[in-house]
Amino acid sequence: MGYLSFIWYCAPGVFVADYSGLEKVLHRLALGVGPIAELVHDIERGRFLKSAPPAQDARHVIVTGLARAGSTVLMREIYATGAFASLTYADMPFVLAPNLWAGLSRSKSAGKRGERAHGDGIEIDTDSPEALEEVYWRVCCGADYISGAGLTPHIPTQEAMDGYIDFIRLILRRYSKARYLAKNNNSILRLGSLAQAMPQSEFLVPMRAPLQHAQSLLGQHRRFLTSDKFTKDYMTWLAHHEFGATQRPFLMGSAPTGDPLDLNYWLHLWIDVYSELGSIVASTPNAIFVSHQDLMGHPDVWPAICRKLKIKAGPLTEIRQSDDRKVEAHDPELADRATAIYDALRSAALPRLLAA
Repeated sequence: MGYLSFIWYCAPGVFVADYSGLEKVLHRLALGVGPIAELVHDIERGRFLKSAPPAQDARHVIVTGLARAGSTVLMREIYATGAFASLTYADMPFVLAPNLWAGLSRSKSAGKRGERAHGDGIEIDTDSPEALEEVYWRVCCGADYISGAGLTPHIPTQEAMDGYIDFIRLILRRYSKARYLAKNNNSILRLGSLAQAMPQSEFLVPMRAPLQHAQSLLGQHRRFLTSDKFTKDYMTWLAHHEFGATQRPFLMGSAPTGDPLDLNYWLHLWIDVYSELGSIVASTPNAIFVSHQDLMGHPDVWPAICRKLKIKAGPLTEIRQSDDRKVEAHDPELADRATAIYDALRSAALPRLLAA
């Protein structure tokens, strides 16, 4: 079988559990072998960058925060307006070459639709946007921020940042749009640098009441602990280390202490991450917190977000009341500390958002 034929027959679907052996091989080649990923990206740049639209001064949108804060549904509501290009499952596994892969891959339909592996009611198909752009940062400079201990904040070089802007241009070309949308939790690691390099863009930082947030993280951690080897590799290739068998914490402030199977671990993580984000967002004019509680319950918040992003405000279709989970045993003083941080960030963010 020739190489192009191999690609044709291995055009992947969405659900990792459904991948065939050949599809898994293709993913290992495209995502797991750094020199191949770099080579394919270089070919993509050589063939398509000159005809890609400009991106430097456009009003892009990046949604970033700690996992389980409501970032996916917020991104999907924004994407549903039709104003943005975003990487989708159809771009897997050659996410660094979206135009090249679009010309080679077999599937042109949305394919099978079903609930994603998180078990949270969010349904996906090949046309669904997803957090895939981190592959660029991992391949470009993963050693600068990913270690066995966790993921550390980092300041990208000018070359890496220029390359990221070019990557956005390629995605805009792929989808014939002028604005880019990404949900990328790892962007909190470089939020200040991104916001400074993209001053016309907006950075939305979702947050959620910390006890429920920590309980959700703990639940997902348990859910993904028994992942098979390919799923572990897949999550590592995408640099998704938020929970599960490949979990590595964000090292913002002190490293979280204790056992990841204990709710207190996730409360510590929440405090460290959102304390640091509070300082960053306060000094970043084009970044703002979005409370999931306000997005659900305050009728003026979604219209304000749409005004801020210069998009048409349609009805919300996916953001809904989260079920209150039974919260496991935890340190009440730790919970009070986290709640105080949340209340302060929320109180400061809401007037700013409504004034947009």
